[in-house]
Amino acid sequence: MSVRRRYALVGAGSRASMYLGALAGDHAADGELVAIGDTNPGRLDVHTRRLLAAGAPAPQRFDPVELGETVRRLGVDRVIVTTPDVFHADYVVAALEAGADAVVEKPLTTTEDGVRRIADAVERTGRDVLVTFNYRYAPRNSALKQLIDSGEIGDVTSLHFEWLLDTAHGADYFRRWHRQKENSGGLLVHKSSHHFDLVNWWISGVPTRVFASGGLRFYGAENAAARGLGPRPERGSSDSPLTDAFSLDLRTNENYRELYLENEGFDGYRRDADVFDAGITIEDNLSLVVDHALASGGRSSMSYSLTAHAPWEGYVVGVNGTRGRAELTVVERGSVLSEGGTVDPSMHPEAVAQEETRPVSERLVVQQQFGTARDVEIPVGAGGHGGGDALLLRDVFRGPADDPLGRTASWRDGVRSVVVGIAGNRSLETGEAVRTADLDLGAGRAALGAHLTRS
Repeated sequence: MSVRRRYALVGAGSRASMYLGALAGDHAADGELVAIGDTNPGRLDVHTRRLLAAGAPAPQRFDPVELGETVRRLGVDRVIVTTPDVFHADYVVAALEAGADAVVEKPLTTTEDGVRRIADAVERTGRDVLVTFNYRYAPRNSALKQLIDSGEIGDVTSLHFEWLLDTAHGADYFRRWHRQKENSGGLLVHKSSHHFDLVNWWISGVPTRVFASGGLRFYGAENAAARGLGPRPERGSSDSPLTDAFSLDLRTNENYRELYLENEGFDGYRRDADVFDAGITIEDNLSLVVDHALASGGRSSMSYSLTAHAPWEGYVVGVNGTRGRAELTVVERGSVLSEGGTVDPSMHPEAVAQEETRPVSERLVVQQQFGTARDVEIPVGAGGHGGGDALLLRDVFRGPADDPLGRTASWRDGVRSVVVGIAGNRSLETGEAVRTADLDLGAGRAALGAHLTRS
């Protein structure tokens, strides 16, 4: 039987909706939202209205700088952190020091300093930090983990991982706060931490060395000028004749309109900046080589690529072993014909139109040496992130069930994923390979130990 905990949430943007909806719906018996904090009071108004409409009580409001005091005053058991990435370490540490556990959206943090601060706070307080890597729970990704663990392809020797973000979803990172590396750590930290965590989990490995190459080659003002795109609209929510398929009109999406467009007056934040304007500091094309130490004592290497302006969205994974190879191919959206309000197909698969040539699909194939290929059955998953969101929320609010796959992710897993992006960013700056052991992680270095223990 689960314990009904008292929750506070900090960061009332669109990502908060999944947790707030769970506490007002399927998991109302597992937890009570007693407080919600954000720097924008308008977004607090929106979420409060939605909670009341769902039959849940209105939580108390707090200024995020008062998180620790709020935890102590209201007897909060757990704090859910859904703020921009740059603030994750601040609020995780504040929650732990005030006596609460933390549930934090990926990435765990964006910098070496953030890793140090979180690891030190965990060591001082003995509190828990859960990182919500929902892609672990997608049945297709769990099926690949089971296949590797079964030994059918032998000991893992290398892995290729290609992730394609299309011109709706990929473009979206260049419209909002993510476009500044100081806010998000770039796509290597914000987005790819999902992917690096999957690899660490699939192969039971720890990243040891990273070499990265990439740049801003499609979005941004300089690239637009080089391709002769001409004048651009200042923003997507505009009646300007300059708007096009890369423009996001917040007026056409009720959620974005309520949370962002109607509340710009409080903080000036625009959710719909032009993807081809100046000042973007993150990359849109990235390639990495990552070495891993495996729990078995072996070694593996990964080639990884991320493209943020592809015509379709999905990913391809190939895992090579001493006995054979496994291949997972996923199409989350086959084409982008217009924006149509659907930005992230993995979060809103119900809004993705099916097509004949490149249908939404997933396929896992295994082939042993000197044998023929066979398809591996993937259980059907419903809902966001390949069916992973519902299973993740069950773990968050009811506690992990007996799970031989070990899908629940601790702060140590968060460190192992984010250090690839942190090391990758340093490699982009220096042009050199970076050893993760050389990062200044403080007590966080324990997460890179060869023992690979979970906590």
